[in-house]
Amino acid sequence: MRRVVVTGMGIACPLGLGVAHVWRRLIEGQSGIGAIQSFDTKDLPCKVAGQVPPGTRAGGGLDISEWIPVKDQKKMDRFIHLGMVAATEAVEDSGWVPETEDDRCATGVMIGSGIGGLQTIYDASLLVASGRAKRLSPFFIPSALANLASGNVSIKYGFKGPNHCVVTACATGVHAIGDASRLIMLGDADVMVAGGAEATVCEVGVAGFCASRALSTGFNDNPTAASRPWDKDRDGFVMGEGAGVLVLEELEHAKRRGANIYAEVAGYGMSGDAHHITAPAEHHEGAFRSMKAALRNGGLVPEDVQYVNAHGTSTPLGDDLELEAVERLFGDAGRNIAMSSTKSATGHLLGAAGAVEAIFSILAVRDGVAPPTLNLEVPSRESVIDRVAKVAQERRIRIALSNSFGFGGTNASILFREAA
Repeated sequence: MRRVVVTGMGIACPLGLGVAHVWRRLIEGQSGIGAIQSFDTKDLPCKVAGQVPPGTRAGGGLDISEWIPVKDQKKMDRFIHLGMVAATEAVEDSGWVPETEDDRCATGVMIGSGIGGLQTIYDASLLVASGRAKRLSPFFIPSALANLASGNVSIKYGFKGPNHCVVTACATGVHAIGDASRLIMLGDADVMVAGGAEATVCEVGVAGFCASRALSTGFNDNPTAASRPWDKDRDGFVMGEGAGVLVLEELEHAKRRGANIYAEVAGYGMSGDAHHITAPAEHHEGAFRSMKAALRNGGLVPEDVQYVNAHGTSTPLGDDLELEAVERLFGDAGRNIAMSSTKSATGHLLGAAGAVEAIFSILAVRDGVAPPTLNLEVPSRESVIDRVAKVAQERRIRIALSNSFGFGGTNASILFREAA
């Protein structure tokens, strides 16, 4: 089976734009969560979220006109904007420019989204409901479709290989990276641009998750404290927006062109709970099997892993169940790993979360540092596993594991190994 490495990375998230800028802020313990300013929250119990900050590219903020021509911006929902931004950085970072038709046909795109163009759909529904259906944009459907982040990236760069989209709720990002890796392993592509994009911090998105009682409501006056994985005072997750994109490449292909190799994809596992549409199974059995499958796929054992980037959304039920599954899988080896939830700084980016957290896991391996879990003051339960409370930790990390779990009982785990 062919080996797959990471040769480019791009990110847009509540901590800002640009891998270097975002990583610095994360390691310094900064938060990207704040009060929602983009719409009126007076009728909503949750008033906080993680939103990509405005600004210039040079300053780590988003001015979409720096990335997408004005004439094209209205043809795309915000999730496509974010996906295009992250993909552009990743492709530029990789240095991959296919020069032949064969190279273009061997380069594909797989950028998923958990929900797709929610704001666009909401706006269009208001037009229709008010009797103004004739005012719908002809670009309404293509701007809302979940696969159009992939489609637009493919068109921009002329990548003619597999053009695919994963939609598995909050597991989307990891599934996209893992599935794209397998396309390369099987010879369907030599290079894949893969990740996730999401932009659901809008009135209908926040209202919907409030209705399911999933969001934090107790920290509206202190937004940076709202996302607090494993802490006894956590009361729900904080929604975030963003995109994370990797350039994945067959190892020998990357070597031949002298590419910078960040890490190798070392294993990928999936599972289904077959239990409940939103709640994890007892003991988080699905998470356990997903992580176990990733280790088995990579020919690894728990002792080989030094860091886990947890799904860790800050929900009362999910956090401790995931911790239980990790404890069960790692056993005595759990004393030697660090596990953190970077959602404490970014919020939960839904379909983009796994891709953004894959980048954080790769950087943890590269730099030998475990990012912190912010706001972990008093754990809701004790564990032998170090959850990196509040302050980043320097430690040797050769292999990192990243988890993502989604509604419908879908689970994904991926492993990254240091570059040889």
